[in-house]
Amino acid sequence: MKDNNCIFCKIANGEIPSATLYDDEKVRVILDISPASKGHALILPKEHYANLYEISDEMAMHVIKTAKKMAIKMKDELGLEGLNVLQNNGEAAGQTVFHYHMHLVPRYKEDKVNMKWENGELGEELKEELVRNLSFESGI
Repeated sequence: MKDNNCIFCKIANGEIPSATLYDDEKVRVILDISPASKGHALILPKEHYANLYEISDEMAMHVIKTAKKMAIKMKDELGLEGLNVLQNNGEAAGQTVFHYHMHLVPRYKEDKVNMKWENGELGEELKEELVRNLSFESGI
């Protein structure tokens, strides 16, 4: 299903022009209009999902397969030295457009991209709590 008020739905479905790198029946890959680095691209599903919590398993698999193919193409063509694959869910995580999308950010030595955080510490008590609360049986 498409959301008629969603800018990414309109771009993904070709209603708004974009610098398209790849297009199939499920996704469109475009160059980001505010790139963090040379070649920064977005993978946009053509169906509307607000975030990772809503996306279908089938679409999630298609997005990651597309990411892998684009990553190889970027490596071969751009001479990148690394790649960040980034996907934000919710405002607190930095999501600004509430249509599931994945960023592919090529990395180069001495680029100005900053994706660092201050490392915390995983104490024994917290580790046990998280393992107890977040573990689940196979069935993915």
